[in-house]
Amino acid sequence: MNVHANFSRVLSAFALTLLSAGAFAQAASAQTVGERVAVEGGSYWTISVAELQALRTSDTAPRLVNVHIPFQGDIAGTDVSIPFNEIADHLDQLPADKNAPVALYCRSGPMSVRAATTLAGLGYTRVYSLNGGFNAWAAAGLPMVNP
Repeated sequence: MNVHANFSRVLSAFALTLLSAGAFAQAASAQTVGERVAVEGGSYWTISVAELQALRTSDTAPRLVNVHIPFQGDIAGTDVSIPFNEIADHLDQLPADKNAPVALYCRSGPMSVRAATTLAGLGYTRVYSLNGGFNAWAAAGLPMVNP
């Protein structure tokens, strides 16, 4: 009987370990989106169109910011437009919590990369830059506003 009781305890502990590891892996993968880019003072993530779509439907949807100049249209649902080279001057239009997610895009990518680099350097920890910008979004057949 002791052997059976010990086996049951070991089996229960093993099952709990597996469940915990699975939950941890699932939580870690939920936080891991895109490709991390280290910059002076922090990092940001480049993300695909599919990853941006997934982020936008999550419980912690990012503030969506168009940084392209001159204005050439928005991804539907954009929260605000801020010129990439003025992002540091308009922090009042971004979440006060620097750990809140912020997704940036421009037409094809370079302007959002510059804005993401600036925000990461200012201490923002969850900054995403859309790879390919709104050109990639539109090429995927997704809605644009005022193109």
